[in-house]
Amino acid sequence: MFLIHADIRVNTMSTDIWARWLLNGGTWNYTEIPVHYPKEYLQAVQASSVLACIFCILGLFVFVAQLYTLPKGKRFLFTGAFQLLAWLCIMIAASIYTDIFHKDKEQGWYGASFILAWISVCLTFISCITYFILRKKTA
Repeated sequence: MFLIHADIRVNTMSTDIWARWLLNGGTWNYTEIPVHYPKEYLQAVQASSVLACIFCILGLFVFVAQLYTLPKGKRFLFTGAFQLLAWLCIMIAASIYTDIFHKDKEQGWYGASFILAWISVCLTFISCITYFILRKKTA
C-alpha cells in the first residue's frame, strides 16, 4: 500500500527504488540500481517505505483490538498514533525521493506509483486525524 515504486519510465527502461527494468526483446529484465544513485538516500527511502507499511498494518490490528477491549473515549488513540507514525514514514520516504532522485533526467516521468505515494501521504494523514477525532466521540 505505501511502498514507493515511483519510477522514471521511458519506452525501454523503468527505474524505481528497488530495481531497474530494461526492455529487451519484448521482455522486461531485472537489473541492479545504477551505481550513481546515492545509496544512503535510497536505503532511507526503502526503509521508510517498509516502516510505513508495518505501522499501518499494526494500526489495523490495534484498531480491531481496541474495538473490543477499551471503553469509549479511549478507543483509537493507539491506532491514531500508529497511523501518525505511518504518515511520518511515508512522508519522509516520498520527500527524500522527490528531492534527491531523478533531478537530471530529461526523458521519462515519475510514474503513477509516485503519484499514488503522495496520495497515500494525504490519505494516511486524514486517517490519523479521523482516529483522533473519533476518540473524542462519546455517543
